Amino acid sequence: MPSIFNSLHIGYTGLNASQAGVNTTSHNISNAESEGYSRQRVVTSAATPIYATEGQVGNGSEIQTIKRIFDNFVFDRYTAVSADKEYADFSETTLNELSTYFPEIEGVGIKADLADYYTMWQTLADNPDNDAIKLALAQQTEILTKNIKETQTRVSSLQTQVNNQLEVNINEVNSLAEQLAEINGAIDIAEAGGKYSANDLRDKRNVIEKSLSRLIGANVYSGRLESNIQIDSSSNTATGSYSISVNGFNIVDGSSFHKIHADNSNNSNGFYQISYERQDGVLIPMDTEVTGGRIGAILDLRGKTGVRSEGGVPTDGILQKTVSQLDSFSSQLIQATNNIYAQTSTDRMTSNEMVLNPTNSLVNSDTGIKTGSFNINIYDIDGNIVASREIKIDTATSMTGVAGSNSIQGQMEANLDDNADASAINDIDDFLQFSWATFKSGDNAIELSMNPAMVSKGYSFGIEDTLNDRNDFNSGTNFAGAMGLSRFFDGTDASDISLNFNLQSNPTNISAGKTPAAGDANLALDVVQQQFEKYEFEVGRISYETTMYGMFDITATDVGTETNAAILYNETISAKYNATEMEYQSISQVSIDEEMTNLIRYQTSYGAAAKIITTVDQMMQTLLGIKQ
Repeated sequence: MPSIFNSLHIGYTGLNASQAGVNTTSHNISNAESEGYSRQRVVTSAATPIYATEGQVGNGSEIQTIKRIFDNFVFDRYTAVSADKEYADFSETTLNELSTYFPEIEGVGIKADLADYYTMWQTLADNPDNDAIKLALAQQTEILTKNIKETQTRVSSLQTQVNNQLEVNINEVNSLAEQLAEINGAIDIAEAGGKYSANDLRDKRNVIEKSLSRLIGANVYSGRLESNIQIDSSSNTATGSYSISVNGFNIVDGSSFHKIHADNSNNSNGFYQISYERQDGVLIPMDTEVTGGRIGAILDLRGKTGVRSEGGVPTDGILQKTVSQLDSFSSQLIQATNNIYAQTSTDRMTSNEMVLNPTNSLVNSDTGIKTGSFNINIYDIDGNIVASREIKIDTATSMTGVAGSNSIQGQMEANLDDNADASAINDIDDFLQFSWATFKSGDNAIELSMNPAMVSKGYSFGIEDTLNDRNDFNSGTNFAGAMGLSRFFDGTDASDISLNFNLQSNPTNISAGKTPAAGDANLALDVVQQQFEKYEFEVGRISYETTMYGMFDITATDVGTETNAAILYNETISAKYNATEMEYQSISQVSIDEEMTNLIRYQTSYGAAAKIITTVDQMMQTLLGIKQ
């Protein structure tokens, strides 16, 4: 049967419920600016009534639980779009930086330097014996090559910076995943028995989940969702099993986590390889599996396929593509120009050092030599051809071999009557000496030199490619260009292209003609024509058939296109992100105005409950007074 003390208890429960409401509201207000904090609400209900003769008599209120207002569906969308936003932000920032290395739209840069370079060759062709023009040509060549090298260095440095960020971000992923596993354990302990909800721990976990999604595009998988509709119509909470995965690799399982390794010790170029550590300690490659978040952007920019190959260089990636395109452009410029320049008469030609098996097929090597033929021409002091021999290259032709064999050496040293004059002392094998050298490094080189006795008589030689199509400079063997004989350019690609060292020392040695005769400008005219010729540029598995200008335009255009695409993508994702963030905050974010209203409401309730206790106290005083 209810008593006066029961009325006192009812007042106490009212005070307790109001106090919990004030505490929770104060907690909300104090964390209004805390990242990831979800506002909380006290859930109360009527206490179990007392059964009396007159019926069920109320027994006050009781606090069921304190729940946060949180929509797991909206949060999942928010974390997913956060990963896209981080990907888009990093990509746009990096590509905007890359695009500044190609200022071609302003009429400056490599393309403008290339045009000035060909213009100087035309000027030399007009005045083939003018030393001042040769000095100007040398200077313009150095400007061109310096700009190419600096651009390549900047692109490579940007790729290195992006690659180094990979390790930093992987370490951050591991740190956050470990913290997440610890928080999962703490939540399991706090919510054991199902009576309490670890609201603040769950908020901390959500903050880490979002961070992991931004970093690596991680996705959360939980057992089930429970609705909290008594608090808010859109509120629900994930319960049960918990894991966080990166494209099928679970980096967190409940209270345990699996480390991701970033290691470059086995890569000669310093590119990091990403591996997932399985439960038994086995490392599983996951370089190509990460597609989201900042790390996904890093891999797509740097390149992720091929880092475990023998060369260790990515075969994809926007930055790597730019590096490869610049290398292809520069390599073709070097080889094509050197192939033309080898026509100029000289008494000695020494090739580049390269790794080449002298008895294997030249065509099947990676030197760039093709089938066809080239002529070795011997000139007298007046520029007349006194001997000439065709050297043929087919799929079986090697570098060295006995005289008369199907090798470069064998064909050069063959005892033939090149002039058909029955003389045994005025043929190519009488004028030229072939030397093959192998160095301690394993590199090889060839040297073609005139017989000293012939040099003293004013004889010289040049190599002229035989073009299958006279209107196509790319239809020859490219033997002299590939081997680097009688070079105008030193180097092999964009990282080391430069004017030949000897020509740098004395630019007046630059030749405008093929023969030693004064006024010969045929070689310079060929170089001028080169700018209009189409060549094959190999970039990975893609082949472009275009001019020197065309190849550089492709490179610069690809950079501009990728940058514009990144900007447009970021604008789209930003709009989606802002809308999703607003939706998420409208559900979970603390509203100071709403909390102040709740504070007044709980304060009023607290005062009313206190009035109940005061009234009961007066009733008890009355009873005690009657007894006296």
